[in-house]
Amino acid sequence: MHQGFDNEKYIALQADNIKKRIAQFGGKLYLEFGGKLFDDYHASRVLPGFEPDVKFRMLQSLTDEVEIVIAVNANHIEKAKMRGDLGITYDEDVLRLIDVFRSHGMLVGSVVLTQYAGQPAADAYRHRLAQLGVICYLHYPIAGYPHDIEHIVSAEGYGKNDYVETSRPLVVVTAPGPGSGKLATCLSQLYHEHQRGIDAGYAKYETFPVWNLPLNHSVNIAYEAATVDLDDANIIDPFHLEAHGETTVNYNRDVEAFPVLKAMMERIMGESPYQSPTDMGVNMVGYAIVDDDVCRDAARMEIVRRFFDAAVRFKRTGAGEEQVERLRSIMNKAGVTPDLSPARKVALAKESDTGAPAGAMVLPDGRVVTGKTGELLGAASALLMNALKAITGVDDDVLVIDDAAIEPICRLKTEHLHSTNRRLHSDETLIALSITSATSTVGAQVIAGLEQLRGCDAFFSVIISAADEALYRKLGINVCCEPKYERVSLYHK
Repeated sequence: MHQGFDNEKYIALQADNIKKRIAQFGGKLYLEFGGKLFDDYHASRVLPGFEPDVKFRMLQSLTDEVEIVIAVNANHIEKAKMRGDLGITYDEDVLRLIDVFRSHGMLVGSVVLTQYAGQPAADAYRHRLAQLGVICYLHYPIAGYPHDIEHIVSAEGYGKNDYVETSRPLVVVTAPGPGSGKLATCLSQLYHEHQRGIDAGYAKYETFPVWNLPLNHSVNIAYEAATVDLDDANIIDPFHLEAHGETTVNYNRDVEAFPVLKAMMERIMGESPYQSPTDMGVNMVGYAIVDDDVCRDAARMEIVRRFFDAAVRFKRTGAGEEQVERLRSIMNKAGVTPDLSPARKVALAKESDTGAPAGAMVLPDGRVVTGKTGELLGAASALLMNALKAITGVDDDVLVIDDAAIEPICRLKTEHLHSTNRRLHSDETLIALSITSATSTVGAQVIAGLEQLRGCDAFFSVIISAADEALYRKLGINVCCEPKYERVSLYHK
């Protein structure tokens, strides 16, 4: 795969600019950290070469200066709000985040419960944190937020919040998800620091949109596709244009909120250090792009993936039709169609020829391999095996896993586990392949090719099972499905 992004350059530039912000504010910076910190797979797909954990690695380069504060909304705890990608509640994710940070030698100073109003579940969580030895602070709802600035920035507003004790020059404020109160936590701390005569400032760690790429650059359009559920839109930052005469890109919510945020900082600090939302961000992504064409092409493909993801979700749930239509418009703006990946045309042709669900995958060298539903393997399993054979140089006619090894698993599924589908899913197929590899040199050769499939694009002529989709994603294979089911029924797993 061609590389379009330089990780090491990004780490150096981003770390250097954060240090400059710390110095700008007299040695103390509250850095709001939004988006994915450990696993930014969207960025890795639209910026080939961007490693999913590079932002965390950047923080590690500043380990001795960094302290982590995690904000979580008490209302989210009360409602048991879930992280859809991990399948765990926000309060559990806070504990997961603490473990991850600590396992990498980083200081987690405390947890802030925002919007606290005596919620029973939040109280129980406070006690749990105390038992675990985690310091917890409380921030309260403020009447008139965010427009009554005189009240908010006063002893009756931010002044009622707990002051979060910190010891490092860089305080990273992160959270399990949106709406957790990261910005409010940062501003509350600025108020308390300045009340104590301590110089401190605020900045926002940004990734997308990339402020110094054109508005209609496909990388920025892909961000709109990724946030279609939030109805985000990239726009020219009018405040930056007026203040600096420079055209930059930001997104609508930050631009709309900036006048209020600027007024708050003026009241807290005497004057605002920023004249635009772009000024607030620390974002060196654009400077680390080393091949613009590679990134443009990757972003176009991501836009199409987002379209199929939304179309399949609409087919499954009956909700989200407006998102599908908006993604059609976004594809038009980017100049792409659903047929951008050659895998789609090949998969649909294979289904037409065989009369069975089929899949196709584009290998790193551009070859397209196929797989179809058979007696023992589903389309996802067949495609995975054929792709592995192709990428490891094993002839397509070679039977890597003997039917005698597959049949007992099929019988187990139907006779003992009472499944109506005897065919092996892709995870079951890999288990059979793994067992085969213990006694077969060809099997060992084939299974060794798994890592080479990372980043490949696969397309299926029908919606595949959740088990198959999850396995492909674990392998780093991008999956799209035609928004239709293999069989006509009301219930689908």
